[in-house]
Amino acid sequence: MHVPFSARLLLLALASSPLPLLAQSVHLQVQGGRSYMDGHGTPALFVEAVFDDHAIGDSRWSLAPDVSLGWIDGRDIARFRDNRYPTREQAWLLAAGARLQYRTADGAPGHWFASFQPAFNTARTQALSSPYEFVTTLGWQGHRFSFQIRHVSNARLHQPNRGETMALVGIGFDL
Repeated sequence: MHVPFSARLLLLALASSPLPLLAQSVHLQVQGGRSYMDGHGTPALFVEAVFDDHAIGDSRWSLAPDVSLGWIDGRDIARFRDNRYPTREQAWLLAAGARLQYRTADGAPGHWFASFQPAFNTARTQALSSPYEFVTTLGWQGHRFSFQIRHVSNARLHQPNRGETMALVGIGFDL
């Protein structure tokens, strides 16, 4: 598999980031599943690091920084073969944002979460047509396993904007 230069550069930037050094703990997840655009599916893989969460004031809500690297395979859809934005290109995404969780009565993080991450995108496809995208995720996370519904699009800032919507299952561990 060919990894574009821009994706390799982003991986290097993420690997040299000071974020992991600032956190007391990191929960690393490897997530895989199927992404859909207009009913056409393709494989998707993500690696996500979730850092220490921080309470929001005196509330039960907390925020945790998270970063992710994702890959969405291309797909061959005949009606888009000769289009300026085809569908065969693989997309690499580098995203960073925050995860919102509701804490339990004893102060432990809850299982349900929502996250939002601005992302850099290497592809130009019918689904992801701009260098910037937004990743929105709703999910459930246990200690080792997670399930999430994720949507990636550019919020109609550039056309076409079909977006990618995926169901991902993950396995995680603490560093």
